[in-house]
Amino acid sequence: MMEKMKNLVVEEEGQGLVEYALIIALISVVLVGALQLVEGGISGAFNSIVSELGGAGEGGG
Repeated sequence: MMEKMKNLVVEEEGQGLVEYALIIALISVVLVGALQLVEGGISGAFNSIVSELGGAGEGGG
């Protein structure tokens, strides 16, 4: 298995595969960072919605 990976890195065709893997890894890191930044806002929005819906059934007459 490791021999195949080494051959991919050495061969020119494998170079493109490695570049795509690095691009995907970079995009993944950026997405995780972005999601952590907006996590608080999303959590607050859902908590606000839940609290509003929790009191919605109390106003009936």
